[in-house]
Amino acid sequence: MAQELLTTFSYDVYGVTLQPSETSGKYNVRIDEVVIFDRKEQGRFPEIKELKQLVRDVVNPEKSLGHSDKPNDA
Repeated sequence: MAQELLTTFSYDVYGVTLQPSETSGKYNVRIDEVVIFDRKEQGRFPEIKELKQLVRDVVNPEKSLGHSDKPNDA
């Protein structure tokens, strides 16, 4: 997932940090100090499409994700 985010957001994200946790099963995705996905809260791991949309909505809301974009509600 880290590589996918770096590839998709090569001009918007300058790095991805993987930080081991003392708590088994912890999986949070943060942008700066803002948690955009918490496995414990959601009860699951994110799909890559969902994670890309969450990251995009924070770092570059105008960016098209092509086939990973959610459909527009018209």
